[in-house]
Amino acid sequence: MGQALTKKLLDLDVATIRILSRNESKQVDMDEKFSDDRLRFLIGDIRDKERLIKSLEDIDIVFHAAALKHVPVIEYNPFEAIKTNVIGSQNIIDATVAQDVKKVICIGTDKSVSPLNTYGATKLLMEKLFVTANNFISKEKHSTEFIAVRYGNVFGSSGSIIPKFLEQIKNERKITITNKDMTRFSIRMDEALNFILDCTENGKPSEIYIPKMEAYTILDIVKAFQNLFPNAEMETIGIRPGEKLHEVLISEEESRDAWDLGDKFMISNPNWVSDEKVSESYNGKIKKISYNNEYSSENVEKMSIDEIQKLIIQSKNQI
Repeated sequence: MGQALTKKLLDLDVATIRILSRNESKQVDMDEKFSDDRLRFLIGDIRDKERLIKSLEDIDIVFHAAALKHVPVIEYNPFEAIKTNVIGSQNIIDATVAQDVKKVICIGTDKSVSPLNTYGATKLLMEKLFVTANNFISKEKHSTEFIAVRYGNVFGSSGSIIPKFLEQIKNERKITITNKDMTRFSIRMDEALNFILDCTENGKPSEIYIPKMEAYTILDIVKAFQNLFPNAEMETIGIRPGEKLHEVLISEEESRDAWDLGDKFMISNPNWVSDEKVSESYNGKIKKISYNNEYSSENVEKMSIDEIQKLIIQSKNQI
């Protein structure tokens, strides 16, 4: 996501992009790959508020995608996840306000919806911090706006199911699934980037935006792979702790504050603005979704096997 977003932003009329992260070697690799004078690489950690404040001087927009993300690792190290995902997010809020950054966008995840694991709980708290931050800054002194976006795994990206299955086939191993009934949302990298930039440009403070997406079944993924690789065998290894059968991007309870914007959904903050004010802010071109209408990968349109095969071929050519 970081590299893809950087590439997208460099195609726009930007003066500078600062990349703050702890990983020195990845920064060196990225610098060599892009070789663009507008890029500035800063070693640092979002746990360090002083470093954040210095790094954000004269910056207009911040994309917050930093997090500890691996569920089993976080279950074993929950205190460290809280320091990065929760306290680090609070530091970003404080630092961006201190530097009068115009817009701050945090990248959320389906794991934050009715979380079953520590990772999801920390990302839920990140969202809560961001949508509430607008309530506690003086509009007379600061113009910073905080916006949240939420979506699932990027289809075909590093660490997702297609590269994993391709690697297993390459090593002549069985492709492993955890449960045959599992479904997942499908969003491609270009769709995710366009969604983030659209919300950055048009999003309103204290709101959470969710894209409208197709989904896929895990068995259709397996069938697509077996069509392309006839010798591929499947093995079911059992669902992992904290793993859900279906991705949920809007829970039943959240649906009472959820709105349909046509190409995406939005969850408003009832502590920030009334339904009447929400409708007025969108000139009436918005409608509430039905209460108890959960937005889940189980109940949306599924990708065809042919579509999945095309994405597998694209991913195979990129690896």
